[in-house]
Amino acid sequence: MSSYSINKVSPQGLLVAVGIVFGDIGTSPLYVLSAVVRGRELTETLALGTLSCIIWTLTLQTTIKYVIITLRADNKGEGGIFSLYALVHRFSGRWLIVPAIVGGSFLLADGLITPPISVSSAIEGLLIFDPKLDTVPIVIGILIALFVVQQFGTQLLGKLFGPVMLVWFTFIGVIGGLALLGHFSVLRAINPLYGYRLLVEYPGGFWLLGGIFLCTTGAEALYSDMGHCGRGNIRASWVYVKTMLLLSYAGQTAYLMQHLGQRVGDTSPFYSIVPTSLTIFSIVLATLATIIASQALISGAFTLVGEAMRLDFWPRQRVAYPSDERGQLYVPFVNWGLMVGCILIVLHFRESKNMEAAYGLAVTLTMIMSTVLINAYLRMKGTNALLTGLITALFLIVETTFLAANLVKVEEGGWISITLGLLLMGMMVFWYQGETITHQLIQYDSLPDNLPVLKALSNDLNVPKFATHLVYLTSADDYNQIEAETLFSILNRSPKRADIYWFIHLCVEDEPYGMRYKVDTLAAEDAYFVTFYLGFRIEPRLNFLFRQVVLDMVADQEVQIETKYRSLNVHRIAGDFRFVLFKRFLSYDNELSTYQQVIMKGYLLLKRISLSTKETYGLDTSNVMTEAVPLVLTPAKRLEMKRIPSQLTSPLAQV
Repeated sequence: MSSYSINKVSPQGLLVAVGIVFGDIGTSPLYVLSAVVRGRELTETLALGTLSCIIWTLTLQTTIKYVIITLRADNKGEGGIFSLYALVHRFSGRWLIVPAIVGGSFLLADGLITPPISVSSAIEGLLIFDPKLDTVPIVIGILIALFVVQQFGTQLLGKLFGPVMLVWFTFIGVIGGLALLGHFSVLRAINPLYGYRLLVEYPGGFWLLGGIFLCTTGAEALYSDMGHCGRGNIRASWVYVKTMLLLSYAGQTAYLMQHLGQRVGDTSPFYSIVPTSLTIFSIVLATLATIIASQALISGAFTLVGEAMRLDFWPRQRVAYPSDERGQLYVPFVNWGLMVGCILIVLHFRESKNMEAAYGLAVTLTMIMSTVLINAYLRMKGTNALLTGLITALFLIVETTFLAANLVKVEEGGWISITLGLLLMGMMVFWYQGETITHQLIQYDSLPDNLPVLKALSNDLNVPKFATHLVYLTSADDYNQIEAETLFSILNRSPKRADIYWFIHLCVEDEPYGMRYKVDTLAAEDAYFVTFYLGFRIEPRLNFLFRQVVLDMVADQEVQIETKYRSLNVHRIAGDFRFVLFKRFLSYDNELSTYQQVIMKGYLLLKRISLSTKETYGLDTSNVMTEAVPLVLTPAKRLEMKRIPSQLTSPLAQV
């Protein structure tokens, strides 16, 4: 369940939605028109055509696709591309893993540029006072502070998000409205014909779509943050937010219409319509708004990677929960990686106008992938096939058009986000394929058939006791089978006698916050099979969860956990619990194909930055033992070796 009822609308929910959801799309008026008209001679076709395209982009992409259609595809109240994949993949087949991985990878990649371009656009307002001011140190300082504070939690800062963003949207709407007074003729741009003229009649007009697309780059956040705010609050608050955005864009266009025939310089149309007396206030407010937008991006990246780990798309990383706020997590590896990446982006591009060239390209791929997943959702829900086809075709045409227009950005800097997206996609593919191959190599044996020998070992006093309670993690779905390597560990690799054997299986469910468990008694006081059903947003702290299950069973008199040593049992001393884990390595006894070599080398390389099984599942270091197990993908063929006759004729010859 989400923090807010999915469809309920409340004043608090509206304020939270304004503060969290619309940060990225809400700060786009700082740079969108600049990206389109900078360095060009102003004409009516350019000014009104740009505004027309912005109006219809926000209407088609943001309002219709995301607010009206995509927000319907909630996974137990949660949204986001991985949540959507978890919702539909069982219905439409495994091939949907492709759009999920591609979309998630490029969303992370393009998000790397959001904090630098947003903060830079705001701080560059100071150039009005000092055109030679070096804004790079200021921007980097703000970004470092923003990333450092993540580890302490942002619940206190989060309480300011709503009020600050409400002031921001009201400010840009009012300033835009004032600039629009007396120039209402710019509202003619509502007619899509002006947008058509820009694309067809204006020289190079089609390629301007790359800049226009920046007005909707934050649309994905509307869906990703549904769990924090609720669908009803997002939809209701979008009416106000969109109105303020359009007023801001219209006011900036009115300013441009007053300067037809002039060539636009580096001065931002946004700051040009702000009264001089409010310039400092607008810069401070814009900086706060861009920090909030960046914070929303960072939190979204943590959530996205957290979901990817649960779905086996990403190497296991340490996850912390810095506050009691539900759904808030902190992934140090991602946090510091983003910080370094953002600093390098600022140092490379230095100014927001240069970052615009790299921004927006990769996220078009994410939007195309989300359209594919939405098509699967509509089919899953039994929506009319013709309507589903028309909706899918409409958005694919719009998004591929934006993608084509954005391709001009590749040489200008877009190669950075594309390269990063491909690297992230490679990581996800290597990890997922490596995990899949590893799981396919696991051989299973019948657990019920081996219970007699386990019970016999448990009662064999000639074998030294290894532990009172011996615990193994298993990938087996039910108690009818168990990994052969687990039985080998218990029975063959230095036989491990225990009073009770426990087998634990973790099942990650498609819903986000489910927490259930089941206990199968294989043999009372001898063997138990425990299955945990956890949502993909729940931290799998198995040590803590297993302890709770055992205490519940003790309370229900299903099991006794006291040690059976006579000297301790009389004092009802609890026995020890010991976990045995496996660390798999690639055996030398393999003959791998080129594909297998590439996948496994990439997978094992990622293993170096991944948490161990012990750390992944929150197991105490004091009671865990790890055993090495070789991975044999393709057994080596028998070699033809010729035996040389021995010179010894009989055993006596050795004397």
